[in-house]
Order: sequence, then C-alpha cells, then structure tokens
Amino acid sequence: MSVEIEEELSRLKGAGGLPEHIAIIMDGNGRWAKKRKLPRIAGHREGRKSVRSTVRTCARLGIKVLSLYTFSLENWLRPPSEVQALMKFLKNVLYSEYLELKKNNIQLRAMGRLDMLPETTRRALTETIAKLSGNTGMILNLCLSYGGRSEIVDATRGIVEAVVKGKVKAEAIDEKLFAEYLYTKDLPDPDLLIRTSGEVRVSNFLLWQIAYAEIVVLDVLWPDFREKDLLGAIQEYQGRERRFGDIKSRSVE
Repeated sequence: MSVEIEEELSRLKGAGGLPEHIAIIMDGNGRWAKKRKLPRIAGHREGRKSVRSTVRTCARLGIKVLSLYTFSLENWLRPPSEVQALMKFLKNVLYSEYLELKKNNIQLRAMGRLDMLPETTRRALTETIAKLSGNTGMILNLCLSYGGRSEIVDATRGIVEAVVKGKVKAEAIDEKLFAEYLYTKDLPDPDLLIRTSGEVRVSNFLLWQIAYAEIVVLDVLWPDFREKDLLGAIQEYQGRERRFGDIKSRSVE
C-alpha cells in the first residue's frame, strides 16, 4: 500500500462519519475481459484482486460490514459452461483465501438461495464460514444466488407461515417486524452503495435495505477497482448530508 493511500486512510478515519455497512455491485468483469479479447472468466479472476484489496482496506478502516454482490439469481441464466466455471472458481477462492481472511480477523457470511449452489461450492462455503466463526472483526457478506425481489418474497412467506402458526398477529406486521424476516435481519442497512462500470441501476440488489443508502457510481470496471477508488467513494459519502427524509441532517457517526 503506497504512502499516499496510507495517508488517505488516516485522513478518512480521522474525519469520522465512516459508513458502518458498505455494499458493492461488482460490475464489469465481462467487459474487462472482452476489451482484452479474453474469456469472461479471466475478468472474474482479475476481479479477485479487487475483492482482496477492498476487504483489506475496509477492515483497516474499521468498516463493520462489507456486502458483495457476488452472484445474482439472474446469473443462473448465463451459459452453463460459464456458470460451472464461476462455481468452480468460487469454490477455489473460498479455500485459497481462508488464511488471508483468518489473518485479518474477518467473519464470513453468505445470503441468498444458497440451496441452488452446487454441492461442492456449497460445502466450501459452509466449511469456510465455520472455520472463520471465531473471528471478531469485519463481516464479509457474500450475496450468492441472490435477488432483492426474491428476498422480499422469502420474507413474506416466512411471515405468512408465522401468522398461520399463530406466532405472529397480522396487525403486528410493520417495517421492523418485516425486516426481521429478511436475510440481513441481524445486519445494519447499507449506508453506502458502490457500483462499478458506470451503469446507473441497482440490479435487484438489497432493494429493501438501500432505501436511504448513499449511492456512488464509478466508471471503473471491477477488475481495475483498487484502494484509491474505494477511498474516493467513501470521501464522497462523507461529504454528503444524510437526512433520511427529515429536514435536518443526522449524524452518520
């Protein structure tokens, strides 16, 4: 890490008002590979460097939760060969990055319709989560086989089942109770949503949770995303006035 990045890290920490939860839509792997006339999986392999630097930097800043949009429900519609390559790549990354996550005291979680993952990938995920369960630092939350609408549907089903069983009264359903049935029930909502590749859309990601998130869209493709890009997005976040629908701004500390 360069001296300039170290200085920026210190400055941002000293400024206060860091986001508690950062969520990232890691977009642009395929376009990065296409520009270089490489197979799409090459973009994902290069994007691994971006994930590693982002996790390290967020942990050093004291960010409590980092959620990465790793594989969406819609991604299952891609060609079977690409999906298989991605699942194998994910399995290998989970095993090979374990020591890095352990060293940095990172907790690992995953959310989505995980039962759709291949058995070997799901096993790698479960084993890595278990091995890191004793860590107490930042939570790295992988959104896998995930869709914001499907999460809301799953939460609705859970509430309906609870009402039918008499565990919940219909008149007791409010936003707070609904949130308790989401995948993120024990996590704070994202304060900052970053999207790479310049596309201005949320792509079915954390639709409920990002209601008041600050959104920063960067033109950089994900494989080229590094510490300076992350710190720049956080700096922009710190410069915004968050009102949450109120007239007066509220502290984000």
